[in-house]
Amino acid sequence: MHNWTASTQPLAREPSRGALAFDERPLLVFWETTKACLLSCRHCRATALPEAMPGELDTAEGSRLLQQVAGFGKPYPIVILTGGDCLMRSDLLGLTTQARQLGLTVALSPSVTPRLTPQTLAPFLDLGVKVVSISLDGATAATHDRVRGIVGHFDATITALTWLRQAGFKVQVNTTVMRENVEELADVAALMQRLEIPLWEVFFLVNVGRGIAVSAPSAAENEDVCHFLFEASRYGFLVRTVEAPFFRRVATWRRGLGEIEDPAEYFGLGPLYTRLHRRLGQLLGEPTRRPMAQSVATRDGMGVIFVAHDGSVRPSGFLPLSLGNVKDRSLAEMYRADPVLRAIRAADFAGRCGVCQFRSICGGSRARAFASTGDPLGEDPGCVFGAA
Repeated sequence: MHNWTASTQPLAREPSRGALAFDERPLLVFWETTKACLLSCRHCRATALPEAMPGELDTAEGSRLLQQVAGFGKPYPIVILTGGDCLMRSDLLGLTTQARQLGLTVALSPSVTPRLTPQTLAPFLDLGVKVVSISLDGATAATHDRVRGIVGHFDATITALTWLRQAGFKVQVNTTVMRENVEELADVAALMQRLEIPLWEVFFLVNVGRGIAVSAPSAAENEDVCHFLFEASRYGFLVRTVEAPFFRRVATWRRGLGEIEDPAEYFGLGPLYTRLHRRLGQLLGEPTRRPMAQSVATRDGMGVIFVAHDGSVRPSGFLPLSLGNVKDRSLAEMYRADPVLRAIRAADFAGRCGVCQFRSICGGSRARAFASTGDPLGEDPGCVFGAA
């Protein structure tokens, strides 16, 4: 049981001007450029396929989408070109060129396949693409290869992370937390430091796509992982989470309370935290840096919007609730006016999320709420705060 008292619960901060600006424009636009991918990962949100699906936005339609993103006005949203595998699109370089001409910042999220080479990525670096995110779902070949479904994929991923950093990209590692890899998170953190990776984005599993068949940690284990991640962020890399906005609550607590002699006892954390905490110290020693745990108050539909391969718009890639299609309506119109998104941005939630003092900086995973209840405004069962 988590031992929360008034002293452990600093008041949630009011939304900043930056948070309020999310009513007008998102911070991030994710474009699923294709569902095509040579991998078949066990937890794939996109349920990717070897070939592109019918109805995929063509080059002209993709060009119009980029113009719609620029239509939000400055400061422009950042465009993340994802998939499937974005490198499966033959027109990716041309679309990126147009995006840069429009003044948009572009990041790439490719798969580690034979298509990902220094020669393939060099023109993107020349265009000013700085950030590339690569998935690493275990600290061992046995775990990562099992998740990715390809023998030798772990070694190929470590090689790719190395040359991407050496080429001059700002490299982000994406790790999805699931029962089969959660015990290796401290070892992944050690790999991050050894490889000098500056960004670690940790995805908390939502049972969508092929992820329906994958087992997620419990809410109590999610809490343990969040406290561990805050501590991991003191070793030289920025930690962000996806579909775990409650990490911001934990980061707020930990920053406000400073050094705590025994976090496990103070917060009533479980054995998973104790194991990860101990392993982190064994591998990396005592932390010497200030925590770098990102706390920008975004959530699905608030600062984040997702455009699927066929142009349909969703609050996020993990929340399969269609808001319309960019072929018929402008992205800005849907983002600004959709009643569900407006309710999300107003923190108009049901259950525990609706009365939580941290709803402005957290608000729970809207995707997990939808996956478990069918209500995108419901409470997030992946969070323990406020539970009886």
